[in-house]
Amino acid sequence: MPLYHNDDQALLADTASQFMGEEGAIAKQLRHWRDKDCPDGFGHELWKQFAEMGFTGILVSEDDGGLGMGNVEAGIVLEQIGRNLTPSPFLSSAVLAATALGKGSADLRGRWLPGLLSGDSVFAVAVDEGPKHNPQKITTRAEKSGNGFRLNGAKSFVVQGASADMIVVAARTSGDDSDMDGLTLFAVPKDAAGLSQDAVRLVDSSMATHLKLDNVELDGDAVIGEVDGGREVLNAMLNAGRAGAAAEAVGVAGGSMDMTVDYLKQRKQFGRLIGEFQALQHRAAHLYSEVEIARAAVIKAQQLLDEGSEKAELMVAVAKAKAGIAAGLAVKEGVQMHGGIGMTDEYDIGLYMKRDRALSEFLGDANYHANRVAELSGY
Repeated sequence: MPLYHNDDQALLADTASQFMGEEGAIAKQLRHWRDKDCPDGFGHELWKQFAEMGFTGILVSEDDGGLGMGNVEAGIVLEQIGRNLTPSPFLSSAVLAATALGKGSADLRGRWLPGLLSGDSVFAVAVDEGPKHNPQKITTRAEKSGNGFRLNGAKSFVVQGASADMIVVAARTSGDDSDMDGLTLFAVPKDAAGLSQDAVRLVDSSMATHLKLDNVELDGDAVIGEVDGGREVLNAMLNAGRAGAAAEAVGVAGGSMDMTVDYLKQRKQFGRLIGEFQALQHRAAHLYSEVEIARAAVIKAQQLLDEGSEKAELMVAVAKAKAGIAAGLAVKEGVQMHGGIGMTDEYDIGLYMKRDRALSEFLGDANYHANRVAELSGY
């Protein structure tokens, strides 16, 4: 498939660009909620608008009331979220959790998906248990208890955990901590007895929690997919989330680059626009090529995911690594080319750097995914 959008996708991109540029702008959302020290880190009214636009149902099947689209379309929305630094639970709720719930029973989907589609519910996912992304090792345990399960363990950096009505939790139901098999995913309600969370504000002003599960009792209906067969569901969820995070990183890179290029066209030094200096032109040209390569890698990964290709997992790792590198370059060049004012809070360029730092760690940084590319390629 060509590495560009078809007519319908281009229309969605135009719609998302206009919506995020107007309703999701930095001054209207990120700075507003940050300066109010909002415990959610995002606006629920905007989340309702996401639902009204149909964005929350992009990855929900038509049978469940969604749009039945794919990861390419979700990535289109996420790129605009990244470009405008729009704070929202879209990635955790409408991509990660929605992908997992799509593998669940009809009763489970009927319980949780309507709230997502209406914008009344927020979801989170709890996988990692340490400071770095490591889904290969799950120590949280789920033991049989009557006709359900009892969960015990802890999870780290659960993004939007405190705001979530339901948290998708990966727990071990059999085997050793690093076994590939023996995992099960659970839909845990926010008011489950024994569930506690400590909120932390991340560098980009978004919110996460450290979650504890102390004898949390769940009935069998909370299981997503098959007992002991959760690795397949987990991998599908993570691949969708990683491709989505890569798309958002491309948006962060593009937004930062555009802001920097505009500054190069306005700032004068020694009587000339600094954009006329060849050294800065070379750096800007290099940055543009890196961002475009990352965008192509992301689109390819999304297309392979939507096709169900066996090569999708490899390309997702390529995309997450490349997008992370490109976004890191874009924000560093942006701050440097803005000079001294790039270090001040009054200018938005520094906010892009903060978002890049949080996003690059989410679901694995560039080093993690470069290693995955090597492993998946047989090295």
